[in-house]
Amino acid sequence: MTEKACGADSAKTDRIGAERPLLLGDKAWFLYLVRTAKGHLYTGITLDVARRFAEHQAGKGAKALRGKGPLTLVYWELVGAHSAALKRELTVKALSKARKEALVSAFCGSGSKAKDC
Repeated sequence: MTEKACGADSAKTDRIGAERPLLLGDKAWFLYLVRTAKGHLYTGITLDVARRFAEHQAGKGAKALRGKGPLTLVYWELVGAHSAALKRELTVKALSKARKEALVSAFCGSGSKAKDC
């Protein structure tokens, strides 16, 4: 079954729930993890990791991070399309703390530019 979307996005929609590659002109979405002062890991998605992390540090980001500083950006990955980023975010949020820590450890060990890995 196919679904047509209205407006400019109609060229981007093929089937309900179907994944599609990132097309020229699409914005690339990132998944990121932020560590709080107490060691909790917050998971989010954004188009601009540096801008979003700065918002979190300024207390203008997610309510879950307000007053939880200092915050540390410990992980990010390029996901692609917005729908894929949303699905990846749900997947990572469902992981145990140990599995999230394994993601962070692998990322930090790969020569990433993350501060305070």
